[in-house]
Amino acid sequence: MIDGILETALYAADLDAAEAFYGGILGLEKVLRAGERHVFFRCGNSILLIFNPAETIKPSPVDGLPVPAHGATGPGHACFRMSGEAIDRMVEKLNKAGIAIESDFRWSNGAHSIYFRDPAGNSLECAEPKLWNLE
Repeated sequence: MIDGILETALYAADLDAAEAFYGGILGLEKVLRAGERHVFFRCGNSILLIFNPAETIKPSPVDGLPVPAHGATGPGHACFRMSGEAIDRMVEKLNKAGIAIESDFRWSNGAHSIYFRDPAGNSLECAEPKLWNLE
C-alpha cells in the first residue's frame, strides 16, 4: 500500500542559513518558502521540508490549512540517495565549502556513506542505494 516516502521533515530555526545550505551548497531546487515558517526543496522524487520549530508548533489559524501543529527539538537525520560517483563529487563540494565530513566509510555490503551536518546541526548522510539493497 505505501509506495515510498513523499516528504521528509527536518527542523531549523534559521531558515536563511538552511536555504543557503540546501539550495546553495547541496544544490537542491527550492520549491517554496513561506516567511519564517518553512522552506521546501525538491529532492529527486520527493520533497525535503525544512520547518522552523518555533512556528510549526503553533496551531493553524482558523482560516488556514488543516495541518496539525508539529515540531521537534534536537538534531534530526536524513539520508540522500546518491551514486558512488555523486558521493565523491559531494565530498569535493563539501570540502570546498568548508563543511566537515564526520564519517566517510563503506558498509559491510560495500555501500559508501558520508555523514555531515547542516547549519542547524541535523545529521545528513549521502549513501548508495545498495546500502538497503535498493536499485
